[in-house]
Amino acid sequence: MKLIQIPLLALSILFIFGNTVTATAQKLSKKEKNIVKTIESNHQDAIKFLEKVVNINSGTMNHAGVKEVGMIFKEQFDAINFDTRWIDMPTEVNRAGHFFAENKGSKGKKILLIGHLDTVFEKDSPFQTFKKEGDIAYGPGANDMKGGDVIVLFALKALYENKLLDDAQIIVAFTGDEESTGKPLALSRKDLIDAAKNSDIALGFETSTGFNYATVARRGSSGWELQVSGKRAHSSGVFSENVGAGAIFEASRILNAFYTDVKGEEFLTFNPGVILGGTDVKFNKELSKGEAFGKSNVVSQTVIVKGGLRFISEEQKENARSKMRKIVEENLPHTTAEISFKDSYPAMQPTEGNLKLLTLLNEVSLDLGQGEVEAFDPGKRGAADTSFVADYVDCLDGLGTMGKGAHTPNESLDLTTFEALTKRTAILIYRLIN
Repeated sequence: MKLIQIPLLALSILFIFGNTVTATAQKLSKKEKNIVKTIESNHQDAIKFLEKVVNINSGTMNHAGVKEVGMIFKEQFDAINFDTRWIDMPTEVNRAGHFFAENKGSKGKKILLIGHLDTVFEKDSPFQTFKKEGDIAYGPGANDMKGGDVIVLFALKALYENKLLDDAQIIVAFTGDEESTGKPLALSRKDLIDAAKNSDIALGFETSTGFNYATVARRGSSGWELQVSGKRAHSSGVFSENVGAGAIFEASRILNAFYTDVKGEEFLTFNPGVILGGTDVKFNKELSKGEAFGKSNVVSQTVIVKGGLRFISEEQKENARSKMRKIVEENLPHTTAEISFKDSYPAMQPTEGNLKLLTLLNEVSLDLGQGEVEAFDPGKRGAADTSFVADYVDCLDGLGTMGKGAHTPNESLDLTTFEALTKRTAILIYRLIN
């Protein structure tokens, strides 16, 4: 898997002109036409199954609900002769677990298909029911990403019903904590990474960025926490030799320097999401909320800032962290500050292998009469589970459903493209295993 060595400032050109990765369309073979017919025959069943899994709450912290959805998928994969298993997570991870299914063989490319069972809508969410209005389906996770999971299932179902999975090596990995990844990552992502090490290609079915786009690169994400201390004193002494600037001025200096001195690199962003400052501060990390006490006539003693960092490569991440650490060390009088970082998702970089997969997907789309498929700008995509396996296999993501309002009570799925995307997936898998 060869990384394309191009400057970050030029990287956007790859995505703007992604449509140059095209190929001459070929006709569908007889077997491929049969796959398409099977998907058309099964389409209404796919919608009914989607309704069934959407109506089961599987917010990340609703462990029972996540596993229940996994067990429903297990029944379906058992029926097409996949070896299935539920993988419980250790207690310290505090997540439900993952569903894996495998079809063993040695023909063609070894494929890993990635989805997730959990949603952002927890058990107490008022948004709980699947609803269909014309060609639009509404429901928690209908688009992000139970719809993508159903695409995987019904694409493989079509291949199975046409007896085209014999001797094909395919692993399906539906994680139970993509929306809020369990820690430590070494435990929560071990099974996914192990599956990637035994595969050649990973296809991710996160929500589509558009019918004619796919994802060949994603930015990674990292958390950061800034803790600042000042000298508590009467405000009449602020700026004096004995009192200094106070914690809030120091935190303001640091954040402003982040903005002026670190901001600017292509694909690099960082955001302070919450800040608390005053005499006393209490912050609940699990709930991401807290309270602060202070008075206008008291120099602030404590500030806590929690933020996130997005990057296109490990090099960019480390360079940004280094700049941020240096800024934090240059303290105002009588203040101290510390910054810590926590890794979350690594970056999925554009590679030659990823672009070759895009070329193949583009061929499939053209052969189906669905138009060209281009690479999507990674600066507009969030992190996903494919990022954890990108160092081991060639990857393509964003192959899931199309819709709007993900993570909101208006989340919807466009049913006019649901069947077409399932066809595209099935033919892509068929060509990879042959």
